[in-house]
Amino acid sequence: MTIELAAPTQARPRMRWHRTTWGSFALRRGGGLLLSLALLVLMTFLIVPLIPGDPAVAILGTDATPDAVAALRERLNLDLPLWQQFAIYLQSLAAFDLGDSFRYSTPVLTTIVTKLPYTAALAFGAIAVVVVVSIPLGMTIGVLTRGGRRPGLAVGFGVLAGFLASFPAYVAATLLIVVVSIWWRLLPPGGVTAPGWFVLPIAALALGPTFAVARVVRQETYSVLHQDYMRTARGRRLRSARLYVRHALPNLMASTLTLTGLILAGLLGGAIIIETVFSIPGLGSEVVQAIIFKDYPVIQGIILTIGVIAILINLLIDVVLGLIDPRTLGGPAHV
Repeated sequence: MTIELAAPTQARPRMRWHRTTWGSFALRRGGGLLLSLALLVLMTFLIVPLIPGDPAVAILGTDATPDAVAALRERLNLDLPLWQQFAIYLQSLAAFDLGDSFRYSTPVLTTIVTKLPYTAALAFGAIAVVVVVSIPLGMTIGVLTRGGRRPGLAVGFGVLAGFLASFPAYVAATLLIVVVSIWWRLLPPGGVTAPGWFVLPIAALALGPTFAVARVVRQETYSVLHQDYMRTARGRRLRSARLYVRHALPNLMASTLTLTGLILAGLLGGAIIIETVFSIPGLGSEVVQAIIFKDYPVIQGIILTIGVIAILINLLIDVVLGLIDPRTLGGPAHV
């Protein structure tokens, strides 16, 4: 009697490819993450040593006595060689010690933990508005203007989106305060005590990025709708919701998420200006005050915090892109 063996399935090779791809992705992105963090730490460390002149004199002023300057230099370890200063800085970071504020004599980490929630609320609230508004808006315009239809709408949207995408956030913030707060008296012009204090800052932050992403989504929608698989789907007379949401939307997400990640990192920096305009006690207003009072530990700590958050956001976006489209992991072109 002859026993026939079943043909081996493709499950095991597919799993090996999957693990190898994610493994190489983890190694590659892990190396890039470590390099980015190393450069960020080096940059924040050099803020004080690279100050023109003597940082101690810059902090105390030109009227300070030599003894006061010498004492501050010793406190800041400026009397040590540069490599020793860097070693002490690394040891402090390893212990999650960002130093003490010159202005308040309190730990910088305490200041950051207190101020970060306001900045995070503005940045992540703005990116939520960008995603929720820009993707449906861009897809709708792309669908309505596909194949050269409605040229007036295509041109009008392009002009309006191009103008608003380049609109500075601080100008939008000023106009929103004048119109919504002063003329219409609908929302508070600043502060965090009145209800709805976050609406105008988030709107000012999200205005430009929303139309920037919507332009990209519109172009990607136009490109996707002309693919062969979309023509086939339309030939099967699928419902519009299934056609665009199930078949078109996933193919738009790669470029959209990539751009969204870059915008979110930029929104963290943009929040600094917006917080100053709206008198919000976040990291932005704190770093402005730290610059005025030459509170260098606070400046170092805030820049380091924002940089780490931006790096982690980009890493998260890469992971999400890998889950949506494994081709972005940099593995083989075929399974």
